[in-house]
Amino acid sequence: MLPKFLIADNAQVDPDKVYVLHTESPRFVVESGDDGIPSNPTIHWFDEKPESVELIGDLVAQADAFLEAELDYQEELLEDEDE
Repeated sequence: MLPKFLIADNAQVDPDKVYVLHTESPRFVVESGDDGIPSNPTIHWFDEKPESVELIGDLVAQADAFLEAELDYQEELLEDEDE
């Protein structure tokens, strides 16, 4: 079973972008940058785009929270390695 969210990048195409993939229905990829997911993000839908703006907003908020938590965790790991 895949995690609900995954992080991806493509440094050869755009080193400043990070992508968050939502693996459950409705599946999508949302573009992000160094500052997290912008307030009006670019979303690429694998499944049909939901009609509910509230659902989309909730999914993007979940993706943003996931990305922030993962980046914080990675930062902590790097700090632990330096000690």
